Amino acid sequence: MTVSFIPCCKKPDRYIDRVKLPYASSVFLWLILFLLFQATTAQAQDIRIKNVNLVTAGGGYEISVDSEIALNPTLEQALEKGIVLYFVFKFSLVDVRWYWLDDEVVRGKYRVGLRYYALTRQYHLNHASFSQSFNTLREALGVLGRLRDFPLTVKSELKQDADYIASLRIWLDLTRMPKPFQVEALGSSRWNLSSDKLEWRMKLPTPEQPFQMKGQ
Repeated sequence: MTVSFIPCCKKPDRYIDRVKLPYASSVFLWLILFLLFQATTAQAQDIRIKNVNLVTAGGGYEISVDSEIALNPTLEQALEKGIVLYFVFKFSLVDVRWYWLDDEVVRGKYRVGLRYYALTRQYHLNHASFSQSFNTLREALGVLGRLRDFPLTVKSELKQDADYIASLRIWLDLTRMPKPFQVEALGSSRWNLSSDKLEWRMKLPTPEQPFQMKGQ
């Protein structure tokens, strides 16, 4: 019996390298670029709390906050159209009670508006009782992220030796924007600008020992 073999035509390995490797490399390159773009976008629309200080003042308490605030292109364009962006700083101190509902004993809520005037090409921070002007957005955001000696409201009796749960958050208040922009912002990450909510356990500060904490 005669056995015959039919030769199989096989492509050289170097041909496979020329065809498959460039494709794999291009996919890998696009993946890296996509991840870098996502990381840049996330950093460009972020609020990071860096430092928190709580001190006694005149029988009450004052809070100071250092944070970094960055705007994405959508929010910058809204500013250029004359839309005021309102930012809120909210601090609370809660007495956690196992036998009853938690009691918010101290609260502080501060709102400031950021606006751009095309006529003067200046950015303005509108506080409750005064305003500030800046030539660049970077300068305005730098000051916006710094809250200094803001008095807190004491709502209930406090105990120096008690442990309280404190929380702090900063966010862009979309409810203060014009209705058409609120509809556009609904469910869109381009308008969602907020810090993480920081929470920690603490005792009340004293004149001899103010409270200090580093954030994110």
